Amino acid sequence: MDLSKYDGKYVRIVDRWGETFTGLAEYGNYNFLECEYGGEEDGLFVEDCLIYNSQIVSIEEIEVHGTVELWTDRLVLRRYRPDDAEDLHRYLGTDPAMARYSGWNPYATLEMARETVRRFVDGYADDHAYSWVMDVDDVIVGTIGAYDYQDNQIEVGFSVVKGWQGRGLATEALKKVLEYLTENEGIGCVTAWCAAENIGSRRVLEKSGMKLVREEKNGLEVGDRVYDKLIFEWLA
Repeated sequence: MDLSKYDGKYVRIVDRWGETFTGLAEYGNYNFLECEYGGEEDGLFVEDCLIYNSQIVSIEEIEVHGTVELWTDRLVLRRYRPDDAEDLHRYLGTDPAMARYSGWNPYATLEMARETVRRFVDGYADDHAYSWVMDVDDVIVGTIGAYDYQDNQIEVGFSVVKGWQGRGLATEALKKVLEYLTENEGIGCVTAWCAAENIGSRRVLEKSGMKLVREEKNGLEVGDRVYDKLIFEWLA
């Protein structure tokens, strides 16, 4: 069976013991699996499970929607979990820069972080709610999500933990999310905004391929500060 064609696809696998595996597949070729796992054939990783070719009774590509796990070269974009709240408060909530250009910090206190995570988790029942944690080797390095779906349009936003900024992770995550929202979810237009002075976010939006379509003079008020607001778009 040619398993390589399922690499990066969402699949449902039934193995010879009757167990079902559903999720994003990553192909493992013969040489890699022989070296790393002592296997003698190729196979697929689904979540944390490795299913060898000879163990597969049936496999099908499936259609998925909403907040599903996404992979990039360095990141796993996964759903929030209740036990993420403490780390989100520690890494993002206590950083003053988090709200500098937005006035919004949903993790400012541990109680706020827990409530935010609970709201995101509850929202996963909605196929047009998208909320991911950026994960590198089980370490939270940021968040990314898309909100307020209406009339085939949605807005995207992201945050990166201070110690992980400047490594291109936000751009990597945003490119993947834009691809997923437009190609898999069929959303025609994805928007984003940032303060003109927020050079880091602007670069991420530009490097991801989003286009600056409008500038609102003094369009953003944060506390006693006023910024020009830049509006970006990505069209399917």
